[in-house]
Amino acid sequence: MTSESDFIKTIFGLKLKQQRQKKNWSLQDLAVKTGLSKSYLNEIENGKKYPKHVRIIQLADSLSCTFDDLVSTKLDKSLAPFNEILQSDFFKEIPLDLFGINRNTLISIISDAPKKVTAFINALIEIAQNYNLGKERFYFAVLRSFQELYDNHFPDIEDKVVDFAAENQLSINRHIKTDLLQSILVEKYGYVIESSDFESYGALDNLRSLYIPEKKLLLLNKKLGDDKKTFVLAKEIGFNVLELSVRPTTYSWLHFGNFEEILNNFYASYFAGALLISKEAIREGISHFFERNSWEPTEFENLLQTFTHSPETFYYRSTNVLSAELGIKDLFYLCLVKKENSSKIQILKELHLNHQQAPHANATNEHYCSRWIAVKNLAHLRENEALTAAQISHYKDLGISYLVISTSQKNPFSDGSNRSYCLGILLNAQTIKKIRFVKSPSLKTINVGVTCESCSIADCEERQAPPIRLEKEHFNSNMKTAIEKIRHDVL
Repeated sequence: MTSESDFIKTIFGLKLKQQRQKKNWSLQDLAVKTGLSKSYLNEIENGKKYPKHVRIIQLADSLSCTFDDLVSTKLDKSLAPFNEILQSDFFKEIPLDLFGINRNTLISIISDAPKKVTAFINALIEIAQNYNLGKERFYFAVLRSFQELYDNHFPDIEDKVVDFAAENQLSINRHIKTDLLQSILVEKYGYVIESSDFESYGALDNLRSLYIPEKKLLLLNKKLGDDKKTFVLAKEIGFNVLELSVRPTTYSWLHFGNFEEILNNFYASYFAGALLISKEAIREGISHFFERNSWEPTEFENLLQTFTHSPETFYYRSTNVLSAELGIKDLFYLCLVKKENSSKIQILKELHLNHQQAPHANATNEHYCSRWIAVKNLAHLRENEALTAAQISHYKDLGISYLVISTSQKNPFSDGSNRSYCLGILLNAQTIKKIRFVKSPSLKTINVGVTCESCSIADCEERQAPPIRLEKEHFNSNMKTAIEKIRHDVL
């Protein structure tokens, strides 16, 4: 909803349709009664047009209702929740066209069955409140759904990266120097770039960069390593090449104004990844690695180092090509974080291609499985700067297995947290044929769960909490069985 005028037209259309349906009239019936064309009435009901005063009187007379019944923006009980949705940030900021949804079609669906649809919406709102689903979490969930819809592969951005590289004589098959990207930002886009001691400002110590648009000033945290600095600069170029004016000014996220900022931040990040790691080169590199007969972590680290020293950039860039270029459709990417002197693991970022894969974020403070390779890596980071390992994770309850590769590293900032990045590929006939080393003796198969609270592994020494959710399911199942026995005996 882009304006107050749109809101008024939509509400009028809803009320007209409601009054018409009360009489069980079709649009054609109303057209005959009023002498107005069916197409004109359809546009009114869909919120595209607002009739003149004389037409409203004509409609009210035909429908045996008052003028105020139609023009008042107050909705009756059946549509009251819809009123909140129309004026909410959801309708104002979420670009429904991303998912091929026409706003008027959505309005029509709601108005056709207002009680059922608004009851469903209220249920979603209640679930969101119970699970602490705030605006930020909701918007990021929408973004992930958008990425998953397109297999996280956006050819238009890939093409613009290629064009930009050609125009600026850049080779995206090799490490791009930080100084080169910085000079492009300064000379081509008028940036001023400075290194800053954010630590002296207290809470800003963990901030990677700050952009001040009034001066086209980009401040970089002096603690940034070369790879992270390079990514920040490439991302800034992405904002400019893609002409994304609505954008966040900080990296990492502190807050956002609307969904467009989140979407544009993703586009710029995608541009940066594609600029720093060539799609053709990473596709070839991963293909050759999959042809190896045995799993060797050092060989994977060598592959990663060929492109970047940033595991985060490499792992995420891999999701752009595995589905679209190598035909591996079922996969997930996770970024886990663990703070120093804490056993709590959080999933900071996640992506699931093709469908919701087994390991996923949980907002109910349950304990993620300690048998996940990414979690085990975090536990062994005390002596290592970085650690790469892999395993076949078998989800016994679901009967499925994943090849999971993970690299963990210490956070260069002083917040005491470490990160673990992992890529999981569902093992089926197709992927087992493509990835030769899945049968390697060096690759162990481990039974895992999602969270301790829902896990059925009885002999798990790493368990951090009892399987209370699973026990409840078993209790309910036993109750149903007992009831069926009683019915059988009685009947």
